Amino acid sequence: MRDPHAGWLQRVQIVKGWVENGEAKERVFDVACSDGLTPDPRTGRCGDNGATVNLADCGVSENKGAVELRTLWTDPTFDPNQRAFYYVRAIENPSCRWSTWDAIRAGVQPSPTMPKTIQERAWSSPVWYAPRV
Repeated sequence: MRDPHAGWLQRVQIVKGWVENGEAKERVFDVACSDGLTPDPRTGRCGDNGATVNLADCGVSENKGAVELRTLWTDPTFDPNQRAFYYVRAIENPSCRWSTWDAIRAGVQPSPTMPKTIQERAWSSPVWYAPRV
């Protein structure tokens, strides 16, 4: 659910981690998309919802994104014999980076060496899975 003082939600992801042959692995699944989009079956990613940022005043799209995203998800790669962890990550629409806000307030151009926008994130505590022995 969107914080009323934060940006609109763009997508929700599940991040899965596990160890395979002694090497740490991680995979990200987009599981809920805003604006009526669904994860692409081939890539597993949400398409671009068209949210924009006006770099002159840091205004954002008011008609893109969601107040709430929810879904029911099952791990398509689940192995009952493999230890794993999962956590949820929510990603907002793009917004101005703090340095862009500062440049606008100061009446100067933002630094060309820094990204002008960011996508804020929130994440859950992990859920750990261990096979029964």
